[in-house]
Amino acid sequence: MSTTITPALKERSNGTCELCTSEDASLAFAVSPKNNDAIENEVAICKTCAAAMEDASAAMHWHCLAGSIWNAEPSVQALSYRLLYKHKDQEWAAEIINGVELDEAVSHWALSAFEVKEVHRDSNGTELQHGDTVVLTQGLNVKGANFMAPKGTIVRKIRLVSDNHEQIEGKINEQTIVILTKYVRKS
Repeated sequence: MSTTITPALKERSNGTCELCTSEDASLAFAVSPKNNDAIENEVAICKTCAAAMEDASAAMHWHCLAGSIWNAEPSVQALSYRLLYKHKDQEWAAEIINGVELDEAVSHWALSAFEVKEVHRDSNGTELQHGDTVVLTQGLNVKGANFMAPKGTIVRKIRLVSDNHEQIEGKINEQTIVILTKYVRKS
């Protein structure tokens, strides 16, 4: 997200784009997932770099990142690394990436744009949500209990296990149990 450059950011960047360092900076770009609420989250960029971010065919423009990746500001490092990572299959970008060792927090910030959130899916690949109703696709022997849940058992108001996208929780016979998503289908 780009906004008008603030006086503090203009001073930090000496009025120059912190990516290409060849044009006047006119925009404050917030490096996601952070926002423009602090100068530490922003990069001063020019209109040319802003346009290149939107243009997938502008890879040649990003050769300038060989310099900006060494900037002292973590936000500039993160954005530079992120833009290089988009072109990591090209030799020039891979060389720059391999030639720099960023702080782990900066690397994580840069790569956060490429993270795919794990989604709970049933046996048919349908996305599951908190509160859904599911049906067991096979009989399950419930460990720690004295019963077996037969195929076709309906489980209402499931809860997703937050740290494991292959598990849900639900009540069967008044007991809350953990069920593997591969054994249910959304009804």
